[in-house]
Parts: sequence; C-alpha cells; structure tokens
Amino acid sequence: MKNKVQLITYVDRLGCNNLTDLKNLFQKELKGLFGGLHILPFYYPIDGEDAGFDPINHELIDPRLGDWEDLKELSQEVDIMADLIVNHVSAKSVQFQDYLEKGTASEYATLFLSFDTVFPNGASEADILGIYRPRPSLPFTTFKLKDGSSKLIWTTFTSNQIDIDVATEVGVRYLDGILDTFQKAGITMIRLDAAGYAIKKQGTSCFMTEETFEFIGQLSEKAKAKGIEALVEIHSYYKTQVEIAKRVDYVYDFALPVLVLDTLFNKNAGSLKKWLAVSPRNAVTVLDTHDGIGIVDVASENGKPGLIDDAVLNKIVEQIHLNSNKDSLKATGAAASNLDLYQVNCTYFDALGRDENAYLMARAIQFFVPGVPQIYYVGLFAGENDMELLAKTNVGRDINRHYYTKSEVNAHLERPVIKALKGLMLFRNNHPAFDGGFNLIETAANSLHIKWVNNEDWAVLQIDLAAMKMEITCSSYKKNAETLVVAKNLVTISH
Repeated sequence: MKNKVQLITYVDRLGCNNLTDLKNLFQKELKGLFGGLHILPFYYPIDGEDAGFDPINHELIDPRLGDWEDLKELSQEVDIMADLIVNHVSAKSVQFQDYLEKGTASEYATLFLSFDTVFPNGASEADILGIYRPRPSLPFTTFKLKDGSSKLIWTTFTSNQIDIDVATEVGVRYLDGILDTFQKAGITMIRLDAAGYAIKKQGTSCFMTEETFEFIGQLSEKAKAKGIEALVEIHSYYKTQVEIAKRVDYVYDFALPVLVLDTLFNKNAGSLKKWLAVSPRNAVTVLDTHDGIGIVDVASENGKPGLIDDAVLNKIVEQIHLNSNKDSLKATGAAASNLDLYQVNCTYFDALGRDENAYLMARAIQFFVPGVPQIYYVGLFAGENDMELLAKTNVGRDINRHYYTKSEVNAHLERPVIKALKGLMLFRNNHPAFDGGFNLIETAANSLHIKWVNNEDWAVLQIDLAAMKMEITCSSYKKNAETLVVAKNLVTISH
C-alpha cells in the first residue's frame, strides 16, 4: 500500500454508472489525489440486503458495473483494494440453495456452519450468553430443507447472510478461489471483512479467539504469497486492536474518529495523545466509513477503562446528535433497523455541526497521525446526512451512503472547503517528511503539536484548541511544491 491518501467508495455512488466511469474519474477529476482505491462490494448483487456484503456470487462482478477485465483496466490506473467477505455468503447463493435442496448429500453441505457443528452435544445457557454479538438477537436462523427437516444455521448478521465454515475443505476452497480471482484481476490488497467472527468454538465468545488470530494469520499469508496485502476490519476494545496489529499487514484505526471528536468538542487532546503513544503504526486511519462512527473502539470493556471515560463518551454521542439536529438519532441504535448498536450513524461533517474549519482541522489531524489515511467518498465532499435515502430504506447506515450525481460531484469539487481539503491531500501525498519519523511534541492538553522528520525534510501541525486555529509548516521541497497553493492559508513553506 502506498503511503498516500486512499479513497473508499462504492462504484455507483460517486457519479459513476460502472467501473469504466470510475476509471475516467481517476484519470480526470480525482487525478493525483489518491494513492489507492478501496472499492466496496461490487459482487453480484450490489443491491442485496446489505449493500453488497451479502454476495450471491463472490466471484462475479455485478454485470451492471462491468466485469473483471474492466477492473483490471482500472487497476492500471490506481492500486485496488477489494473486500474478501470471509464470514458469510447470501442465502440466495447457488451453494446454499443446493444445500437446502439436497441436505447432507450436497457437495456444499460442509460449507455452512450449523448450530450443531459448534455445539454437537447441545449448548448451555452460559455458552449462548457468552457469544459476542453485533446485533441484539441470537446469531441463528432456522431453515427448512426440501426433505421437510429443519436446521439451525449460524447467521451472525442477518438471516440472509449465512456463516461459512472456514475450517472445512470446502470452506478453504471457497476462500482460495476468491483469492485466485482477485490476483488475476490485478487486486493488490484485500480487506478481511467481519474476520473477527469467522471462527466459532464452544466455550468461547466466538469472536477474536486465539483460533481467530491463527485463521487471520494463515489467510494473510496465503494472500501475501499471491502478492496481495491484507487489512483486517475489527471493531473491538482498543488493546485488542494493538494485539491484532502485531500479526497482520494493516489494521484500521477505528479509535481515531471519536478521539478527534473528543479533541475538538472538549478542546482537550489528552485522550488522543494517550492513544497516539500506543497506536499501531501499520494502521489505515479513518474518520468516516460506510458504517457508523464506532463507539466500542474507545469505550471501556468488562470494567477495563477505555480510551475515553464512558461519561465523556456519552456526552460526545449526545453532541453528535445535537450537531446533526438530531438526524443521527433517527438513524442510530434500534431507530432504523440497525445491525450495529455500538455505532452512531451520521456523516462526519454533520457530526461536527457542518463547521468547515473544524472539518479541515479533523482531516489535518488524520493526515498527521501515524498510518495511511483513507477518506470515505461522502467525506471527500464534506457530505451531509441523506435523510431522503434513510426515509426510503429505513436502514440507519444509509444516512451516510448518498448516491452522488455527476453534476453533484463537479459542484462539490468547486467548494472552497473541498479545494482546501484537496490541497491538504496533495500535501500529504507528496511531502517526503511523511515517509520519515513521527514525533508527538509535549504540550498542554488544549493544544496539539505533531512533527514528521525525514532527514532534512520536515512537516509540522500545530493546533490551538482554545482558539480553534491550526498552522501547518513544512520544509520546502521540489516535487509538486506548486500543489500547496491549493491549500492557501493552511500551509506555510519554511526555508
């Protein structure tokens, strides 16, 4: 992965109809802004119950978007990351339908995880209550087979997302086949989606167990042998993230979004600095994603303190709701068919009350902390909550999944705040200091001072939280120095 700003987007929500349109966007309007592109699920179908995360066929690009040759052409323009959905497949898939038809005689019978696979002698109340769940209901669904028998199948997320048994020979072949397809298409990085739930074992939480770590490590090694790096997506207690990072290529810094809000809301960078002292350096940093703003990543767990005191965290959530005119309340928790009760659904721009100064400050922090920064397509345009889409689907996360038209894309790129953001992105992509060492300068809690040094090159971010002002200074450099003009009033070149 290049140490440059990455974009994460759906193919059809960025003013594009297909992969060819997306390639043209990178050749023109977005040229030079991104070092990599994470394309959210483009498999058949993209409009399932979970926006592509419930693939009927993981090795078929939805024909409405193009085919694998189109993706390979796009990979010549920008490095591509794709989702490897390791935990489940659609109930409408050929494999699961064959199982419902033939039962144990199906060649795919061992691909799917049933209740009795994990609990052959039944489960105690403690076993069931001990299962870590991303949703309030139990992770099982009863399915009726053609012969009239019924089977209790693991469905961690929804009843349309059937958990696969990654430990069986059929399960191994299933994932290996996807990796082979990715390699041929020129994909150089994968995001292991929902990997923390992939291994279920009686007597455990069935989430991020030692066996899960081993599975992630083995799958990452298989990918690496094919020239593919792996990014692991796990929402969990912050110390768990630190441990995961030691075993994989990259992890998300899911703690950062709320820590930045805490810093800007409370004019106090203390919690953020605490995290930066221990945060993984092999991180992909985010402020916003296709999911909500994660709370569990900074919260306490089983009496162990989190990165932010729970009372302060509750006030941050309340402030998000207030800043968004309570629109986020309509999309969060049990309000709108949410799977993830530990996330707040809201665009990051609305979470900041549409304060452009605070938004640019948040992005500057993201670009200066350790890791490779990734920007969500809605965040690229400082997007606002899509209440119309939320009302249409009643899916909480759709508040932050707007379908932009081409004209909207062009209009947003001309906004002063987006021009300033583009300038910061070009600065982060091109200044050589960011390939050097990270230094967190000791300051009072109401200020933040970060410096990057690479031999003679350096870049500094200083933020006065009390005054809500920031200053970026840097050594002069030849390559693309003119791009700093775009970020006028934000970046000062020192000699």
